[in-house]
Parts: sequence; structure tokens; C-alpha cells
Amino acid sequence: MSILLVCAAGMSTSLLVTRMEDAAKKRQIDVKIEAHPVGDIEKYGNQADVILLGPQVRYQLAAVKKQYVSKPVEVINMQDYGMMNGEKVLEHALKIAGK
Repeated sequence: MSILLVCAAGMSTSLLVTRMEDAAKKRQIDVKIEAHPVGDIEKYGNQADVILLGPQVRYQLAAVKKQYVSKPVEVINMQDYGMMNGEKVLEHALKIAGK
């Protein structure tokens, strides 16, 4: 499974990726997680099974959903993002992917 995190510049979201990867390892889940700026979504969106937007780019939700109608696209919970709670964000991604 592949999860794409979309953000403004990719800096803070890279820490969340690390936390999500750690949570996946603990649960022995095979998952590929990447973070990229919203401007690069066309390069990476097609390969992702789930697309999660950082709260700072939530205004892009409708456009991304329209571009990727066959994929689950949601905004990361602001509290989970702020706390860098990789476990909860991973759990949410798995849930919306039907895993």
C-alpha cells in the first residue's frame, strides 16, 4: 500500500512520515509513505492508494478529490498533525483505504 502526504513545502510532514513508518514497522504493515509539496501532486498522486493533505493545504481538498476521484482523499486531523501522531494518521489512512 502507498500513502501520499501532501503539504505546503514538505518539511514538517517528513517528520510525520518517519513517525508513520515507525508505527507501521511495529505493526508489521508493509506500506510506502511519502510526503511531497502540493505543487508536485501530479508527479506522485497516481501511484498512491491514499492521499492525505496536511491541514495547511486543506483548501486544496476539493481540487485533489476531483483530480483523483478513484482514490480516498482526506485532510489529516489537525491535532494528530500538530502532535505528529504517526500511529493515528496511519490508522486513519488504513481505514479509508479499507485495510
